[in-house]
Amino acid sequence: MKKLLLSTALLSIFVSCKNEPEKVKSITVNYPETKKVDTVDNYFSEEVSDPYRWLEDDRSPETEAWVKSQNKTTFGYLDNIPYREELKERLTKLWNYEKIGSPFKEGDYTYFYKNDGLQNQYVIYRYKSDADPETAEVFLDPNTFKEDGTISLGGTSFSKDGKTLAYSISEGGSDWRKILIMNVETKEIIEDTLVDIKFSGMSWYKNEGFYYSSYDKPKGSELSAKTDQHKVYYHKLGTKQSEDQLIYGGTPEEKHRYIYAGVTEDDRYLVITPRVSTSGNKLYIKDLTIPNAPLVEILGHTNSDSNIIENVGSKLYIMTNLNAPNQKIVTVDASNPTPDNWEDFIPETENVLSPSTGGGYFFAEYMVNAVSKVLQYDYNGKLVREVKLPGVGSAGGFGAKKEDKELYYSFTNYVTPGSIYKYNIENGTSELYRKPNIDFNPENYESKQVFYLSKDGTKVPMIITHKKGIELNGKNPTILYGYGGFNVSITPSFSITNAVWMEQGGIYAVANLRGGGEYGKKWHDAGTQMKKQNVFDDFIAAAEYLILEKYTSSDYLAIRGGSNGGLLVGATMTQRPDLMKVALPAVGVLDMLRYHTFTAGAGWAYDYGTAEDNKEMFEYLKGYSPVHNVKEGVEYPATLVTTGDHDDRVVPAHSFKFAAELQSKQTGDNPTLIRIETDAGHGAGTPVSKTIEQSADIFGFTLYNMGFDVLPSKTKEKVKG
Repeated sequence: MKKLLLSTALLSIFVSCKNEPEKVKSITVNYPETKKVDTVDNYFSEEVSDPYRWLEDDRSPETEAWVKSQNKTTFGYLDNIPYREELKERLTKLWNYEKIGSPFKEGDYTYFYKNDGLQNQYVIYRYKSDADPETAEVFLDPNTFKEDGTISLGGTSFSKDGKTLAYSISEGGSDWRKILIMNVETKEIIEDTLVDIKFSGMSWYKNEGFYYSSYDKPKGSELSAKTDQHKVYYHKLGTKQSEDQLIYGGTPEEKHRYIYAGVTEDDRYLVITPRVSTSGNKLYIKDLTIPNAPLVEILGHTNSDSNIIENVGSKLYIMTNLNAPNQKIVTVDASNPTPDNWEDFIPETENVLSPSTGGGYFFAEYMVNAVSKVLQYDYNGKLVREVKLPGVGSAGGFGAKKEDKELYYSFTNYVTPGSIYKYNIENGTSELYRKPNIDFNPENYESKQVFYLSKDGTKVPMIITHKKGIELNGKNPTILYGYGGFNVSITPSFSITNAVWMEQGGIYAVANLRGGGEYGKKWHDAGTQMKKQNVFDDFIAAAEYLILEKYTSSDYLAIRGGSNGGLLVGATMTQRPDLMKVALPAVGVLDMLRYHTFTAGAGWAYDYGTAEDNKEMFEYLKGYSPVHNVKEGVEYPATLVTTGDHDDRVVPAHSFKFAAELQSKQTGDNPTLIRIETDAGHGAGTPVSKTIEQSADIFGFTLYNMGFDVLPSKTKEKVKG
């Protein structure tokens, strides 16, 4: 076994009469043995070793034993952090406040989600729409699905009359779902459960049945085997799943990895959007008022992201980035819907558009440097007003049914817990509907946006949040978070865990990297495939900015990200191990040569490319793939890899192999550990209890390796050994 003896020179100076340093207790880490196997792949005549290939078999007793031994080592280390329980207690206390979602009407009832405070899963309540909201009763409680909260509620979809509910559940965090069908009046399950469903919505046609999507169950492990042939089915109430009608997909000559189907609000059209990758889709419609009507092609290529967001009779309103990188809305008649007949309805602007509809209006939500601006338009394309938001931050939830007179939207930023506002659609007035009663005072914190230059001179925004009055002395514990991929925009939002971090004097910085969607398709594409290094350069430049401006220094900097952000952390720490003290890659895509061989990973090729594309792409991926760039003789930062054993989106083998490489090659005293959550997946539906425990472990690990033997809020001075 390889041993790691942490330096006893991690010191903290207590404010005392003698002002003498006290030594931190040393922690000896005995890494479990991880065997190496002689596995070699050949890419364009180049041999690449893969010694930990055996860890990809999530069903093997050897992998199970490895997981148990790694967790024993990791939790043995975490148990010795003196303030770990204190962090957990504070997280628990701050988390324990009532959280209520926006109300929505279905049939005769108004529904809302609510969590009393520490419930593992949100509960759905309801009341008669003409009754007092105080009469609300529990409608569906996912906490009763399983005692430990590891079976969670996925999506919900009500029939058009609101009398029937289809809802999905996830077991152990898996993307594979089951769908149950309930009579909302009696709350009874009225049919057999639909099984083996993945990456699916549930869209009702009238009150007769609904459309959903899934794959054939893979051979081998359902948590890691490739799934790349998506299909759309129609389930008619009162029939067996085996009788469900295949609507689209399933032909080998036309393979799509993701296919989504939705019915327009008036039940007239079925809209199908097949995708080969996570970006770009084809677009088809079917007139459901005509028996055996054919699918009509609107777009037969995947060069844009386009979807129908509304219709008035045969007039279609299409949101698209075809020849409009920042999105626009066009109109066209369904009788001849191809792009040469499109007419601009809400033209493209310099800001990214994300529209919704409600109450007979369009709400054009724009991102302006990653914060929200909302404009209201009528159905003739006339600007009605700009919606006055409560502040600078993120607003969302402007969708509603056509007949609704009001809607409820949420507002948040990094220092403002999410609040709900009721909006009068006709006169444009907002009033506060729900404000959380939380033990956190936003007035004690500040959040500001800065712009810095990346390696190639590109200007990149970053929002930095912390307590007011901190001293810029380079000694503030700082977490730098990023994502940078898949057209995902990271907009300001409040986090209980980040609030606890900032209470300790910590700084939380979020960089809006290329690869995301903050500035539209061009910004996204600038961080994909052969330009992926731009994302890492943007992140490195963000860290350098924080150090240059003395917010922090390398001894007090942690970098954090999950999924594609886990790749970001893995690539950054292997390229610049000197830049940070702590690295926190979560559920990361870390083996860039094999990611596309697992589950739906091949669908990520738009962002990454694959090692099979060509020699140049292979060499580029290998050049930054974290698993393949851990080198002997390098001192890497203290690293806590986190993953879930049921993650079937980014399979845990990525994290397993990266941790094994680090443990084998790490030089110096910094620990390299992996924390593997059992009965957990990629993150969605994770029980509150598990989230609190994991957050306490991550913060404890981070602060301890920055040299704190007591929480920063309890000491004013600190030194490094």
